[in-house]
Amino acid sequence: MEPTPVGQLGPSALANIMGGIRQKQEQGVTPGPIDDQPTPDEPGHPEYHRRRRAEWALGRWQTATPPRYRQADATHPDVQAWADDVATDPDTAGSLLLTGTTGTGKTYQAYGALRRIAAAGPRVYEIRATTAADMYGLLRPKGSERGTEEELRRLVKVPLLVLDDLGSAKASEWTEEVTYRLINERYNACRPTLYTSNLPARAANGAPDLTSALGERIVSRLSEDTRVVAMTGTDRRRGGHAA
Repeated sequence: MEPTPVGQLGPSALANIMGGIRQKQEQGVTPGPIDDQPTPDEPGHPEYHRRRRAEWALGRWQTATPPRYRQADATHPDVQAWADDVATDPDTAGSLLLTGTTGTGKTYQAYGALRRIAAAGPRVYEIRATTAADMYGLLRPKGSERGTEEELRRLVKVPLLVLDDLGSAKASEWTEEVTYRLINERYNACRPTLYTSNLPARAANGAPDLTSALGERIVSRLSEDTRVVAMTGTDRRRGGHAA
């Protein structure tokens, strides 16, 4: 049977309906709220979109990470805290320097930090990870078809950079100038960078450190907005444990 439109019920029926509505209103009965807000599993909810961003970012992390470090996890509390700050507000997070002898897990923690940032679902996730040696090779004359200045510009502009083994290359006026330009421009733009180095930022009694390897003006830039985390322990690659 087809439903009958209200307009066809006749004056008395329509009057009864309207009377019932007025009675409900007089009794203080009003329509209840309609819960039509999306759930975390539906588009429109912030958590839904955060999860989608995290899925994309983790895929990007997987592609950019060498196979050896695809199980990396940021386990050091200070590394976790920095990664969380980058995910929340990269403009104020500053940079991070992991120091320690060979095999103490600096690179592992670095890729773990990148993974933790990705898992947070940041709105922007553009990363690049390279070693200092590879960077200098890329920036030397004929090191890239794009040219030195274009490659340096790309390193400066990437929102999140990992520079591994800082201070490991033989020092020269050229390496100092290139490193200063990179660090200074990223510092001025408040772009977070994660550095690792076998050398401490500063050492007592004239021992080798980043200051002697890179120069005072570079370390001065690093010291202002860079958290330093000293990784300790024996060589992980030889069965030891680092912290």
